[in-house]
Amino acid sequence: ETSAPSNVLSATFQSLVLKAIYACPVGIYRMSPDIEDLVQTSNNLARVEIKDGHASLLCLCRSSVDSEKYDMAQAITSALELAGCEVKLEGGYPGWAPAPHSAIVTLMSDLYSELFDGKAHVNACHAGLECGILGTNYPGVDMISFGPNIRGAHSPDEKVQISSVQKFWKYLLATLERIPEKAS
Repeated sequence: ETSAPSNVLSATFQSLVLKAIYACPVGIYRMSPDIEDLVQTSNNLARVEIKDGHASLLCLCRSSVDSEKYDMAQAITSALELAGCEVKLEGGYPGWAPAPHSAIVTLMSDLYSELFDGKAHVNACHAGLECGILGTNYPGVDMISFGPNIRGAHSPDEKVQISSVQKFWKYLLATLERIPEKAS
């Protein structure tokens, strides 16, 4: 036989937590209308923690379009408040909408073909990138994110392919030489 636990969550509290969990959308919220197979907006219910009679749900809302991320966060907030929860929004990361036909993408794609006798691999990803922060501070700037080949990013197993660093450096210098000066 086993003894009953000394602390059990009340049925009301259990119901509230389950309703809050069910109220949170998880996964893809919207696909990009411009780039095939690219997630534009999503939510991840990352953690549910129950401690000292309080439940905490941690969500990560992500989008390349800030207004969509805000809309999703407000929908989650509304649903959780209807379930009786207190909601706190914090730690947002600005979006960065892909511009696959921008001047810098065209310049660098052409330059890649010229330098390396092959076609550049141009793609977009559903992730938080530094370009979102830069774009917030410098609206309208034409930018890309590129670099050497990395495996296992943001993990203890992160590795860089050394030979790709040399290629990246050559590519960066050639790109900087081709960027036209802005008129004052």
